[in-house]
Amino acid sequence: MNTVANIPGPDSGNAARYAQMVRSSKKAEWQIDRDLLQDRRFDFSRKFLPDGLSRVDRLTFLATDEARLLSQIQGRTYAYIFGLVERFISAKMLDQGRAHVFDDQLALEALVRFSNDEIKHQELFRRMETMMSAQLPAGYRQVADPNDVARAVLAASSWSVLALTCHIELFVQSHYTQSIAPHEELCPLFKDVFKFHWKDESRHVVLDELEWKAEHAKLSPAERDQAVDDLIALVAAVDAILQAQSAADTDYFIRNVSPSFGVDETAQIKACVLGAYRWQYIISGVQHPHFGRLLTRMTTPAQMSRIQTALAPIMGH
Repeated sequence: MNTVANIPGPDSGNAARYAQMVRSSKKAEWQIDRDLLQDRRFDFSRKFLPDGLSRVDRLTFLATDEARLLSQIQGRTYAYIFGLVERFISAKMLDQGRAHVFDDQLALEALVRFSNDEIKHQELFRRMETMMSAQLPAGYRQVADPNDVARAVLAASSWSVLALTCHIELFVQSHYTQSIAPHEELCPLFKDVFKFHWKDESRHVVLDELEWKAEHAKLSPAERDQAVDDLIALVAAVDAILQAQSAADTDYFIRNVSPSFGVDETAQIKACVLGAYRWQYIISGVQHPHFGRLLTRMTTPAQMSRIQTALAPIMGH
């Protein structure tokens, strides 16, 4: 079996990494109104998500205003889904902090700060939804309740939840640096929201990895095997949400565009939006090189094969 070699214990150099994350967190602290929103508004004359994430440019039959609207709908959902996943991430990190209460106080502080950041992000994304709903047509629908999703996710093994969290926060890095930041044509406030989000998540992903490796070291081979099954089930649950949200968003978009699209064009839009959401929230994380290395080190070849088989229908979409 492949295992992580030389996993550090509680008295190792990990303490220095937790301390570094606390220092970094204090230095980079920001507030929603003071530093980001500042009475600004979203610019609805521009796209929100870049084409590299939304894939709107693949729908070559869309008019310019239609492509812009679909980008804005996807941007609205992008914020909603992050708020959704951060509900369980913040709760999980509070749980992880308890393990450090009588051990490393800086590790505890790092994880509490992590959780506080996620709570702040949830508030930010709720406020974004209010701001966007005032400008976009009525009828947009969120298909999953954040609390219901959090309860379901947190019922899974810690190993699987930490793996999923690490996966999410790694793709946050690549989305911002590779797709959002380089595009000056996007709505400036939308870009800035995800710039501030990226700043926090670049610290969080360090803590994700430390906690995931520590959890891995505690488990028996049988527990690790069950945890892999839990991870597969969690990814399937995420995909079910993405399928439902992409269908809702496509219907919402088509209802607000006139004249209506033909059968073939409608099918293309539905496939494009689902493919975009799967790319955003599953595939871009799975294909992140660092996540691939971590997962390979913490699974056996047979377990990796199970994961790849489960992912195949999503990856091949």
